[in-house]
Amino acid sequence: MSIETIMRTSAVIPVLVIDDAATARPLAEALVAGGLKVLEVTLRTPAALDAIREMKKVPGAIVGAGTVVNTDQFAQVMDAGGEFIVSPGLTDRLGQVIVESGVPFLPGIANAGDIMRGYDLGLRHFKFFPAETSGGLKALKALAAPFYEAKFCPTGGITPATALDWLGFDPVLCVGGSWVTPKGASMAEVEALAREAAGMRG
Repeated sequence: MSIETIMRTSAVIPVLVIDDAATARPLAEALVAGGLKVLEVTLRTPAALDAIREMKKVPGAIVGAGTVVNTDQFAQVMDAGGEFIVSPGLTDRLGQVIVESGVPFLPGIANAGDIMRGYDLGLRHFKFFPAETSGGLKALKALAAPFYEAKFCPTGGITPATALDWLGFDPVLCVGGSWVTPKGASMAEVEALAREAAGMRG
């Protein structure tokens, strides 16, 4: 599965911070039931790798890892069965290793230099991060003009109120967001939020 196929699967990719791996499978079931099949588990907690393993058990779920910042983490995610990699930025070393592996990769970029580094590696799909504090949609439109082949998944500060504006810009294939899994929400509430988010592309 290519990174473009993954990005086009759901209008919103939930960015998940999971503290307890026991909650991972029910969470994945609720998100998939709501129509969000692509799940990004961030490597920000000790439970993240086990959460990936649990979520992989859910039929229809496409489970990857976010906040991957070095090659050791990449290897750990592969051992856990991760299907794609998202990083907050892009280094030549990490980029080369992932590109050579053939694993779908969505590196973070915030400026023209980042995108050019990605182009040198043969990449054309990027996470615009942190989206709102890097100048928002206006900045992405300016960046996308010279890099007309590039496709983006803006992440960082995006809300249900702003997601449609981002998704209305042609080079944006999806957005990343944490609002679909608010703290303390029931699985029924998560499923309802996921259904709402999945319908954003129309």
